[in-house]
Amino acid sequence: MSLDDPITDFRRRSVDVEGVVKTVYVAGSGPAVVLMPEMPGISPDVLRLARWIRDAGFTVHVPSLFGRDGAYPTVEDGEKVVRRACVSAEFRAFAGGGTSPVTTWLRGLARQAHAECGGPGVGAIGLCFTGNFALTMALEPAVVAPVVNHPSLPLDDPAGLELSEADALAVRERVRRDGLKVLGYRFEGDRWCTGRRFAAYRALLGDAFDGRVLPGGVAREDPPPFFRDVVGTPHSVVTAHLVDEEGHPTLAARDEILAFLAGALGVGHQGP
Repeated sequence: MSLDDPITDFRRRSVDVEGVVKTVYVAGSGPAVVLMPEMPGISPDVLRLARWIRDAGFTVHVPSLFGRDGAYPTVEDGEKVVRRACVSAEFRAFAGGGTSPVTTWLRGLARQAHAECGGPGVGAIGLCFTGNFALTMALEPAVVAPVVNHPSLPLDDPAGLELSEADALAVRERVRRDGLKVLGYRFEGDRWCTGRRFAAYRALLGDAFDGRVLPGGVAREDPPPFFRDVVGTPHSVVTAHLVDEEGHPTLAARDEILAFLAGALGVGHQGP
């Protein structure tokens, strides 16, 4: 079956972190940014964002964590991926589960990427299912620019954060000690990432959390079938629900994220 995006302009690597090997797609030059896929996988919309990051002067690293790389998810395939992820030992999808173990691997990826690419540190962007992973990755000192986009975990607690108590306290201490800033985005009316979730981030991080909310009515009206029929609400601000038109609020959100990365990582941001 042919892919919707063959990903031929990325270098395909096998990255080993403490004996765990995963595929990572890498492109660009400059400081590293780890872009984690949204559920249910590395879709063409996620790759479009990766290319914008690359073109803005960064080395983008996109780890394959679930789904079929380069494909638009169908409803049936997407639901299967979600079910598998929810029972996987790597993820903690529900309240009370604490921090997802896969974030340990992602922190190792950030360390390796920083050693290779140099610069003041690494950016980390989470999307949907991986949204909060960007915050957890800040437990790695190399991560200096975390962006949490529409974080959806835990799925059964709209006011919860996908963090163990110990990790939450450690992140708060990192913010206090290093002056770390955390950028976040969601749509108003998103049932997967609610205002209560952003309130929990503010309670944990205080003024260090910059949570921005876009009106639900500006979301793309014709997203791919999985997002239309399963997600069923404005959700993916800079991927599946982005409207690629000059002056559009979702495109402005993309530019704000690139500027945030540029400021933290020392890149002269010229736009994608």
